[in-house]
Amino acid sequence: MDLSEIGKRVRIERIMDRDSGNTVIIPLDHGISVGPIQGLADLPEMVNKVAKGGANAVLQQKGMVRHGHRGYGQDVGLIVHMSASTSLGPDPNNKVQVCLVEECLKMGADAVSIHINIGSETESDQLSIMGCVSERCDFWGMPLVAMMYPRGKNIANPNDVEVVAHAARAGAELGADIIKTNYTGDPDSFRKVVKGCPVPVVIAGGPKTETDMEFLKMIEGALQAGARGVAIGRNVFQHKDPVKMTRAIAAIVNKGKNADEAIKILK
Repeated sequence: MDLSEIGKRVRIERIMDRDSGNTVIIPLDHGISVGPIQGLADLPEMVNKVAKGGANAVLQQKGMVRHGHRGYGQDVGLIVHMSASTSLGPDPNNKVQVCLVEECLKMGADAVSIHINIGSETESDQLSIMGCVSERCDFWGMPLVAMMYPRGKNIANPNDVEVVAHAARAGAELGADIIKTNYTGDPDSFRKVVKGCPVPVVIAGGPKTETDMEFLKMIEGALQAGARGVAIGRNVFQHKDPVKMTRAIAAIVNKGKNADEAIKILK
């Protein structure tokens, strides 16, 4: 085993729960895509809240890491996001690379992430970016989280099992260590996504759900299907109590609790 393989293994341990082998990732990168957003006005405070709740890692854009990540409170893993677009641009689905793996190393990142929209008009450019980032991650021993989303005018249902499974597999084929993708709505269909992907799969949270129970049931179903965790933002940082919501998620993902047990944490 060469040094880069050792480095990748050590870093992955910092963003995964050592007992369960699963992970609770809280993305806090929404400001670049939509601007100032409820829940992220004081980013270091939100990092502290989700860390207190038991998150394994947070995900941020490089510029926000400078404003404070681990200044106080409980430690938590750091994933630096390398992709960006804004809702004001002509094509928000066109994700471009905005930093280098080497920059992320300098900032102390435990992993990096990129966003690929499979089916978009710029899919080929995004896949090319992923290939280059994957090579740099292997060279430096940096874990790569790939957000693989089916998004494009030819994709009628972005939660369809066939397109989600295709997107997840594409990320693994290009060297991702962890895949983040859409939940297909039920354990039976999502099991097909997990089976077709040789690396750990975590689910995205999607839009803010109507009820806490609906949200926790989704996580429970994904774990039943073989998902290895979640990467969920708005349903956490826009919750009235982000600490308790993170704790409830971690109870399912890392402690093996069901949704009925986890909901009691919010009461």
